[in-house]
Amino acid sequence: MPPTVIVTGGAGFIGSHFLCHMAQKYPSVRFVCFDALTYAANLGSLECIWNKNNFFFLKGDISDPLEVNDAFSEYKPDCVVNFAAESHVDRSIESASPFFKTNFQGTGVLMDACLTHGVKRFHQVSTDEVYGDLPLGENARSFTESSLLCPSSPYAATKAAADLLLLSYIRTYGLPATITRCANNFGPWQYPEKLIPLMVFKAIRNEPLPVYGNGQNERDWIHVLDHVYAIEKVLLSGKIGEIYNVGASCEKKNIDIVKEILRILDKPATLISFVADRKGHDLKYSVDAGKLKTELGWKIQYPFETEFEKTVLWYKSFFASHVPPAKPVA
Repeated sequence: MPPTVIVTGGAGFIGSHFLCHMAQKYPSVRFVCFDALTYAANLGSLECIWNKNNFFFLKGDISDPLEVNDAFSEYKPDCVVNFAAESHVDRSIESASPFFKTNFQGTGVLMDACLTHGVKRFHQVSTDEVYGDLPLGENARSFTESSLLCPSSPYAATKAAADLLLLSYIRTYGLPATITRCANNFGPWQYPEKLIPLMVFKAIRNEPLPVYGNGQNERDWIHVLDHVYAIEKVLLSGKIGEIYNVGASCEKKNIDIVKEILRILDKPATLISFVADRKGHDLKYSVDAGKLKTELGWKIQYPFETEFEKTVLWYKSFFASHVPPAKPVA
């Protein structure tokens, strides 16, 4: 039997890009998408590999030990990559319970199953938000893998808790595992509650674009495929027990992202609507990916300057065929 990789959350934004890349590049490896198909999942994002002989889909919830162990018993994975997560900060502020269940409890269930079934490699896909935020300004430092964890939102706290639990399993049980913590991703197939697809959706319908506070908060943006390639590098060459930051050193103010979307879509800046700031809103994210570059030879292949407009136009085309017509400008 060929090697088998179970990818949890594989019908989500980043997980689906990972599966489409890996299943096509490694035809002798079986890839199993294990996904609960919650609101943010989209099986359409897996269309490119759906009929491939080395791709399998199984609906399941990582927080359910019976479903997880049944999947592991059936497919006998050599490797597990965990993308499954509740990830929208606003939703975590409104109700944190689903984030506890999936991000922390679910990750623990996966780790226990890996130990029980002798899985040779577990990889946790984490986030730069576990570090908290940085002050605004060009000279502000970036977070390294040794930076303290200081999460600001319930979402970030549950991801940080999962990271700490995994580190304890590595030390206590010898679980062969690695962690990546990535910056903000952009690219096709992201659920339209996140900044870029949401603003494109609003703009093409000539609706107000809600921008938190004064829009000066900064994020480090990286194309989803560069994130995928980073995880691939870590799986192939990463050192067990290590954490690797994934970032593009591409910090952009939220308001500048919104203005650029309006420019690309030829929409007026009058659509921008500043709204009350998010509770506990992080000021700036920036991670140092030097370790990943130096030790594993990873580098950016999809720079923001060439890929952002392509992404905006992809959403324009997608929404044009999936939502009702836009209303005219008043």
